[in-house]
Amino acid sequence: MRRDSRRRLSPWALGGAVGGLLVLATSAPTWAAGTTLPKITINPGTASSPSQSLEVLALITLLSFLPAILISMTAFTRIVTVLSFLRSALGLQQTPPNPVLIGLALFLALYVMLPTWNAIDTTAIVPYLNGHLSLVAAGSRAMTPLRAFMFLQTRSTDIALFMHLQHLPPPKTHAAVPTTVLIPAFIISELRTAFEIGVFIYIPFVIVDLVVATVLMSMGMIMVPPTLVSLPLKLLLFVLANGWTLVVESLVLSFHR
Repeated sequence: MRRDSRRRLSPWALGGAVGGLLVLATSAPTWAAGTTLPKITINPGTASSPSQSLEVLALITLLSFLPAILISMTAFTRIVTVLSFLRSALGLQQTPPNPVLIGLALFLALYVMLPTWNAIDTTAIVPYLNGHLSLVAAGSRAMTPLRAFMFLQTRSTDIALFMHLQHLPPPKTHAAVPTTVLIPAFIISELRTAFEIGVFIYIPFVIVDLVVATVLMSMGMIMVPPTLVSLPLKLLLFVLANGWTLVVESLVLSFHR
């Protein structure tokens, strides 16, 4: 079924549209003359009906929080941590480079979060762009699919910990868990899962290091650094086992859907 591009916007398209609207809205009408600078006019309006300029400012503020949202409330944390473990287990310091590693983690996170993005697009972004929802109501609706994703990945013990730290009673439903409790609980659950995956990644490479060190000592080659021999062997083992495919597949399947 062909996707209707007029009703469904990706997060990237939404950011580009907002940026373009900001440029058009804040530029003076005398572009060609080149004698005026861009201006922003703020009209506070009434308390019950905020003006469109204030909504644009609210969107700018929200966009400034996008990096924190990406790191704290998506699959990015687990993926980038596991990829860092993989690089350390191989014994490589800057290969793959950090931009490549972060880029791979970013697009894997977007792939994992695609059902959540589609739900946010359908329930919040499209109604807001069509004028059926206010900005506050759209933000509230957008949090529902995101909270559902975080609940699937978060351990109940972690939620109970932060509920106890805030002196709140044990929740009976998901709606009773505040977002301020859910986010830190989700982060530490993601870190724990990433460390568990990292242990399984480290085991075969540690075995290679031990075998190489034992063989070199038995041959009397004490002055030869074990990493000089073990690093090519670990790279060869990783390539022959199609390691990138295995790691990416395990990462994607580790998320509960």
